[in-house]
Amino acid sequence: MKVKAKLKKGNVEVKVLAKSPMAGKEEAKLKKIDVEFITHMTARANGKVVWEVSTGPFLSKNPYMQFAFNAEKAGVKKGDKVDVDWVDNKGKTAKKSQKIK
Repeated sequence: MKVKAKLKKGNVEVKVLAKSPMAGKEEAKLKKIDVEFITHMTARANGKVVWEVSTGPFLSKNPYMQFAFNAEKAGVKKGDKVDVDWVDNKGKTAKKSQKIK
């Protein structure tokens, strides 16, 4: 997973590139691979949840997510970290931290 976080005009803009085949039942059967897709993704700043999403196999392989949150409300500044983690339908997890630039 790749994560970028940048403070711009009072908001932290976060970009996430997750690595997952995002294969549902039909696609997995056609490609002869396991059913595997991200089910939930969460971003935290200073321990506070600033973004959450529930997903499914409807997203493309290696999905790209982009979101922003208000830095003042989250109590963050340049140099603080944004932690992004996800869990997939098999219970596998991934986590990445990135300093806010």
